[in-house]
Amino acid sequence: MINRRDFLRTMGIAAGGTSLAGISGLASAAGSAAKGHIVVVGGGFGGATAAKYLRMWSNGSVEVTLIERNTRFISCPISNLVIGGLQQMDDISVSYDNLRDKWGVKVLTDEVTALDPDKRTVTTAKHGTLGYDRVVLSPGIDFIPGAIAGLEGNQELIPHAWKAGPQTVLLRKQLEDMADGGVFVMTIPRAPYRCPPGPYERACLVANYLREAKPRSKVLVLDANDEIQSKKALFTKAFESYGALIEYVPGSKLEGVDAASRTAKLEFDDVQADVLNVIPPMRAGNIATQAGLPLINERWVEVEWLSMEAKGVPGVHVLGDAIFPAPTMPKSGHMANQHAKLAAAAILNLLEGKAPSATPVVMNTCYSFVDGKNVIHVASVHQYDAEKQQPMPVEGAGGVSLVANELEAKTAMGWARNIWADMLA
Repeated sequence: MINRRDFLRTMGIAAGGTSLAGISGLASAAGSAAKGHIVVVGGGFGGATAAKYLRMWSNGSVEVTLIERNTRFISCPISNLVIGGLQQMDDISVSYDNLRDKWGVKVLTDEVTALDPDKRTVTTAKHGTLGYDRVVLSPGIDFIPGAIAGLEGNQELIPHAWKAGPQTVLLRKQLEDMADGGVFVMTIPRAPYRCPPGPYERACLVANYLREAKPRSKVLVLDANDEIQSKKALFTKAFESYGALIEYVPGSKLEGVDAASRTAKLEFDDVQADVLNVIPPMRAGNIATQAGLPLINERWVEVEWLSMEAKGVPGVHVLGDAIFPAPTMPKSGHMANQHAKLAAAAILNLLEGKAPSATPVVMNTCYSFVDGKNVIHVASVHQYDAEKQQPMPVEGAGGVSLVANELEAKTAMGWARNIWADMLA
C-alpha cells in the first residue's frame, strides 16, 4: 500500500489539498482564446468547478452562465458533522459571490425545467430560455419516485439528509429531540449511491453524539447491501468500538415505511424507530431524465469519458454523481471536481476545433470521521484506458488508512477548505 504522503507527493498535491495535476490536457487548455457561451446547470462540486475553470482557463474569453437553485453552496461532505453536533450549517456553506465578482460567471438563482439538445437551449423557471454553445450538467442525484412505499410526501417525518441543507438541520433536530433510550434507525440503499462511505460515517457520528448525550440509546443500521461498501475493515472496527450502541444488519432491503409510527418495513420484519433516517434509492438528477439522455439501468447517464459528453448527445457534458461510474470510481465530491476539470479542458479544446486529451487521469480522496477526533480515508487514481474506453484504477496508487487517527481529522478539514476554495474562491 502506498504511503499517504508519498501518494500526494507523486500527484503534485500537498496534504489536505486538491490537485490540479494529473488531468492531462490542462496545459493545452490554459490560455485558450476559445469563445462561446457555456451554460452550467448545478452549482455543486462539479458545476461550480466547471464554471470557474472555464472562465480561468479561457482567460475570460468564454461566457459562462451558472444556474443553481440555491443561493449558496452547501457541502454534502462534512455535513454528517452537523448531524453529529460537531459543526454548524454556516461551517459547511460558501457564497457564490467570487464566481460572480472575481471570475465573471453569470450566476442565476433559478431552476432548469427543460433542456433541448437539438436547439441547444435550456429553459428556466424564472429567466426563460437561454441558448448555449455547450451545456454542462451537474445535477447531482434525485430519488426514485415510489421506490419506497409510503415515503413520498413524508420526508419531513422521515428525512434523508442526503442533500445537504434543510434536511440536514431537520435530522439534527430530530436527533436532539429524541429521548435517551431511543432508537435511531438508518437505511442504506443498494449501491451505487452518492458517497459510498457516507452512511457508515453518519452511523458513527450519530453514535458518537448519543454516547455523550443519550448513552442508553442505539443506532440500528439496515443496509440493503451484503456488506459495508467502503473502507470495510476500518468501519467494522469503528462500529465495534461503539459496542452495543451500533447494530449493523446487512442484507436488509427496505420495502416501505409507515410515516406516522416511523416504522421501517423490511421483507420479513418491521422495525420501529424513534428517529427514522431513510436514504432512498437514487438516480441522476431529474433534468438528465427529462432531457432523454442515455441512461444505464434507467438511473445513470452514460458518458464519453474523454469529453464527459452524454453518449450520442454532442454538446451536453455531464459530471459527478449523475453519471454511470467507471470501475471502482466513487460518486464523491472530489471526483465531481475532477470530472469538471476534465470537461472544462475538453470543452475549450473542442471550441477551438481540437480534440480532447487522449490520456486523462483523475483521482479521488475521501475522508470519513468515525468519531469527533479520528478520521479514515480512501484514495484512488484512475487512468483512461483507450482499449476499454473508460478510466481504470491505477494499481498500487492510493489505498486506505491503516487505522483511524487524529492527524487525518486535521487533513480532512484542510481538504474541505481547499476544495471549497478551488471551486469558489
